[in-house]
Amino acid sequence: MSMYKSGLEMFRCALRSTTLWKRDSSIWTQTSLCYKSRSFAASSQLWRKRIQGHTLKQVRYYSQSGHDVLNAQIKQTPASTETSELLDKAERTPFYSHLQNCFCPTDVLDTLKQFPVSQQLISSIFTRIWESTKKMTDEQRRCELRLMFDHPGFEEVCERAATDAWRMRSEDLAYTLLAIVNLGVSQDTRVVQTLLRVIQERLNQFDIRSLSVLAASIREMENCRNVQALREAFRLLLKDRIPEIQSVVVLQSMMRAVGKNSPVHLKKQLATKTLSLADEFSPPNTQYMFSSLAAMGLNFKPLLDVCSKNIAENVHEFPFGRLLSVLKSCHELRYRNYTLFSSVSEYMTSTFDMWSNKQVILILVSFEDLLFRPAVLLDAFAERIIQKPDSLTLKDLLSVLKVFSLLNHDLKEKKTEFVSSVVKVLESYLPKMSPTDLLKAVYYLALLEHIPQTLIDKLLQQETLDQIQKGKQSNKVQRWLHTLDLCLRLDQPPLRSSFRSIPDLHFTVPAHDVPVNQEMLSAIRGIVGNAAVQDSVLEQSIYFIDCVITLPHPKEETCSLRAEDSGSPECARRIAVVCAPPTSFCFGTTHPRASLVIKLRHLGKLGYKPVLVPVHELNSKTEEEKIQMLQKLVFPAQESSGTQEILNNSPKEE
Repeated sequence: MSMYKSGLEMFRCALRSTTLWKRDSSIWTQTSLCYKSRSFAASSQLWRKRIQGHTLKQVRYYSQSGHDVLNAQIKQTPASTETSELLDKAERTPFYSHLQNCFCPTDVLDTLKQFPVSQQLISSIFTRIWESTKKMTDEQRRCELRLMFDHPGFEEVCERAATDAWRMRSEDLAYTLLAIVNLGVSQDTRVVQTLLRVIQERLNQFDIRSLSVLAASIREMENCRNVQALREAFRLLLKDRIPEIQSVVVLQSMMRAVGKNSPVHLKKQLATKTLSLADEFSPPNTQYMFSSLAAMGLNFKPLLDVCSKNIAENVHEFPFGRLLSVLKSCHELRYRNYTLFSSVSEYMTSTFDMWSNKQVILILVSFEDLLFRPAVLLDAFAERIIQKPDSLTLKDLLSVLKVFSLLNHDLKEKKTEFVSSVVKVLESYLPKMSPTDLLKAVYYLALLEHIPQTLIDKLLQQETLDQIQKGKQSNKVQRWLHTLDLCLRLDQPPLRSSFRSIPDLHFTVPAHDVPVNQEMLSAIRGIVGNAAVQDSVLEQSIYFIDCVITLPHPKEETCSLRAEDSGSPECARRIAVVCAPPTSFCFGTTHPRASLVIKLRHLGKLGYKPVLVPVHELNSKTEEEKIQMLQKLVFPAQESSGTQEILNNSPKEE
């Protein structure tokens, strides 16, 4: 006999030595189910009866306190013959017939008065109780569950489950735990803790199906000693069982169960196994794969690419809720796929009339989170808003302004009409708006170069500013106020002269800690020389410029080229070179987002000629190509007719 044990066996031995739970009077008084401890004498007397034809066996029984182990004598059923199986099935048929006719938990519990409860029936009882509540409304479910907890039969069946758990089959244990957890029974109760401990002891006996049900059970359970121990043992066992799994649904259930805290190699092992079954994916499998990977916190691109392709090719087969879930999972996983996003956008646009405002807004907000600009869908929704602006709630309006402003969507000739329609409805909600919502609305409108007089009047009232100042001073709020102040001072909207800036609220704008792109800086100095370049310039305490190139003005008749005059705005031109990361552009394009657009706009107002350099394009080029690219951007007069889209979107020198 080997004296060494496997890691799982040692882990199980350690689990046996831990206390099941400690009794806490404060917990038990608040728990909806409170089971009274049976005395040792009553328990032993109950189970000392001998039944003819059965043998007796000593088993461990955990008491409610968790410290005392009772030796109860229980019967061990002999191996069933074919005849006995038929007889048992015939005897159980009336019970199952009655069970299927029960449509609420109390009906199931009332049925137990007619039939004796055995360990073979416990799983079916709890499962039927849970299934009977699935189709109920929330209010009806709450009432039925309250009646269930007060029913004396529920305490009896829970007591029987805790007592007979050691004799139940693995599959019945898993289904019983799943039903009890979904019914909302507290984890601190004896029945739940006993089931958890028994499952720990018997985990090696669970087949793939039982493990899948167990995975669904422990996925939503809160951490406690027994749950955490079971999760660790589950992960250890799953590592060796993954090659046996041939069901996509089971694999997805396992993904959700292992969670984000599991080892990366286990997550990748599950994802790789699932990828090998990609040919068997059904539409629900494809959609749930995104949420399953999100539950693990694993961005497994090969698997996500396959699922994205399947959804893009069959997007019409997916209901709205599933498409929205896919987009939210993409955001959580930081995964972007242009083909997937485009197909969803085109599908929503082609079937636009069948979607409500709320559905369209939910999709657009998800797209904005993913930095994707669905231009055609935005145009269609803007047209609907222009026609029926009163159909939007305040929350809808704030979401609409956020999407259109942050994605920097240009409505062209429709812009004025769109903004006017939105502002008109916003003003009707003005008495109900909180100071923070008002600040959001004015900030988003300022990004669209429109600041309404009515809204800014309300925002700049001392009472409103005091409430904002007393609230949570997050970095986001500080940036909103600082940017809005710059819009008032630099954009100079047509407002009364008293509203040209925001009063000093003693906000401190967070310092910028952005490194300069050294490759770009070196190339620029090679083009214009070191003396003409100044790096790391911060304008208005918020706009970081990688480098400023100061060049003599080309019109010599306007000013002389003397060194002492070369720094003045009249005799020199300043070029602000701004390196922008991919997140500053809408995904898949070089269309700048609002934060970048307003920065370029204000730099132009401050006398700079802004030049935008996409970092991802610059890094993909050779040294010689980088110099050529920067020469064309800094000196566009020497550029060929094929001007890049970035320059077209950049503000021009006035």
